[in-house]
Amino acid sequence: MCPVHLYTGQEAVAAGICCHLNPDDYIFSNHRSHGHYLAKGGDLKKLIAEVYCKEKGCSRGRGGSMHVYDLEAGMMGSAPIVAGTISLALGAALASRIRKDNRVSITFLGDGATGEGVLYESLNYAALKKLPIIFVCENNYYSTHLPISEIRVSDQIYKVAQPFGVKTHRVDGNDVLAVSDVAREAVSLCREGQGPVFIEAMTYRMRGHVGPDDNIQGTHTDIRPKEEIEQWRLKDPLTRFEKYLVENNVCTQAYLSDIQECLQKEIEEAHHEACQDAFPDSKEIAKYVFRENT
Repeated sequence: MCPVHLYTGQEAVAAGICCHLNPDDYIFSNHRSHGHYLAKGGDLKKLIAEVYCKEKGCSRGRGGSMHVYDLEAGMMGSAPIVAGTISLALGAALASRIRKDNRVSITFLGDGATGEGVLYESLNYAALKKLPIIFVCENNYYSTHLPISEIRVSDQIYKVAQPFGVKTHRVDGNDVLAVSDVAREAVSLCREGQGPVFIEAMTYRMRGHVGPDDNIQGTHTDIRPKEEIEQWRLKDPLTRFEKYLVENNVCTQAYLSDIQECLQKEIEEAHHEACQDAFPDSKEIAKYVFRENT
């Protein structure tokens, strides 16, 4: 099995970005990738099957939670290596420019990835070639268990892209409409040949670094103050958007409750099916490692 890094609390970032992408646009992700995949149009049942490492998973059970891949959804892969997919997204953007196919590439990265040199190399090259790529940094204030104040002199991450001449934005990552507004402009600029763009989305994970919490054998390893977690719970992106929809007469609370009930049933069904699915055949351990010629 594979460790599971939940996206709870950061949903507005993926939704606000991906709602402006076309089906054939590309996204590249990190260890906390479930929300990105679903927002891009990924299949819920395939995702949960992959978490269980089952053959019907989007990566055919070979990847697990941290290696989500689905070409049909434009999900070009996620990886637990910090900053590991940034250069891959850069390459996809370069390919799009060469092919002139008008595709946009998104690389989702965490605040911890800003300590890796590949980000700055990629920013420089993307700016030099004006590539159609958007760097989306989800700043949830913690790199695993280290607060950002202990690993960065400045917490204004969006400014790291400015010396390269890259257009930058800092946005409330728990406000899906604010993220959407910034993303709409960024995607448009990239399609017009005026990329790249760097977006820092300020957000917060409501679960532990791994799994639902950070309690391991009764030992609490989450260093975050309970008061801080509760303050961010009041800014939950889902409840904020629900409140907006109801207060602006877009829909009723009853309608939203019906949606939640339907989603809960879909999730339960997906988990049930995944439990019944088969694991990959051990005899095919080397299959899908390389593309087979047909």
